[in-house]
Amino acid sequence: MATATVNSTVRQQPVAGPKISPARSFTLHLWCFVLPLVNMAFLLTGPHLWWVALLWIAPIVVLVMVDNRAPNDKRQPVPTANWPFDLQVYLLTAIQVANHGLLGFMAMKISIWPLSDLGTAAANLVPVAVLCGTTAGYSGIVVAHEWIHRRKKHQFFLGRLLLAMVLYEHFSTEHIRGHHPRIGTAGDPATARFGETLRQFFLRTVPAQFKSAWRLEKVRNDLDGVSALSPKWLRHRVLQGVIGQVLLLVAFTYFFGFVALFFFLIQARGAITLLETVNYIEHWGLTRVGNRVTAEDSWDTDNWFTLHTLVGLSRHADHHAQASRPYHQLRCFEQSPKMPRGYYGTIVMALMNNRGYMEAATKELRDRKLGPFREELASPPPPPSPAAIGAGSAPENAPGLAAS
Repeated sequence: MATATVNSTVRQQPVAGPKISPARSFTLHLWCFVLPLVNMAFLLTGPHLWWVALLWIAPIVVLVMVDNRAPNDKRQPVPTANWPFDLQVYLLTAIQVANHGLLGFMAMKISIWPLSDLGTAAANLVPVAVLCGTTAGYSGIVVAHEWIHRRKKHQFFLGRLLLAMVLYEHFSTEHIRGHHPRIGTAGDPATARFGETLRQFFLRTVPAQFKSAWRLEKVRNDLDGVSALSPKWLRHRVLQGVIGQVLLLVAFTYFFGFVALFFFLIQARGAITLLETVNYIEHWGLTRVGNRVTAEDSWDTDNWFTLHTLVGLSRHADHHAQASRPYHQLRCFEQSPKMPRGYYGTIVMALMNNRGYMEAATKELRDRKLGPFREELASPPPPPSPAAIGAGSAPENAPGLAAS
């Protein structure tokens, strides 16, 4: 028992190294504004000629290339006032809400008839899916993730609002009260299992997270056996989210038209895909041992560019160690498994070369003796063969996934 306690404590120690000043940290986090402002420029100047529209995919390509070449940054934060960094998150929220409105205004100018206009509409749809969807995922959902972990009611509401704008409001319930307590166990639908492909994970996690969030709210409000007509159901946050999202779609269609509605749905789909891909790479194959969450239960990256463009999302291990810690105070842990690239590059790898991603992740887990290879497990399984990895072998029966 004493040994287990010592090992757990060691795993929780952040990297001892140089510090970053609050002023320097604040300045570097201004990189968070690049993508939403590029997206805003696209919407303000649209709709575009077909060849111009396609050029707006280039910023995403550039961000991935820069992220792939960015150095590591293991500097630790020092205590500082939160309000300057909170101001950044408030501004990112305002820009993202404005971008949703601008999407409607741009889309209402697009015609799909006569057929000669259809090609221009389709060309503009491509950057909406790639650029707007990516922005809604990174600047929308990532910012929402920061807000829903805050203690003030209005901040939590802002997080729910941003999530509703990509039709994923239930994430505010499931992430806080489902994912965080159950991380790394078979009971967590947001933890990708060893050997599970991204497609398998997506098909499993999306409905499972909604069902879990619905059940959590049903229990919280003591709604078992309560009539569906009872006003008590109005306290059910997931139901509130569903109603709010339906009303949002109706209003968006009323003010901007059916083409705008289609564009809105496309960007929401892109954002959800990015969110669940992030969930996939943040916990793939990891198995928690015991009740305490350690730095070894989440994938990290020390990538400088990821850290300062994604509101501190890359320091995910410390986020799970203390979920209420604001993004600019998150610490670097050496003990956490490291992604093969920064978030941008790892996401692209998981989406476009899923087999290659799983092979790299399996090697990292084996080298660090984590996931199914943990020394604490009685009999770690052999690494999967390349053929098994390519087929996404039996995630439901992957060893080492019993609930803690």
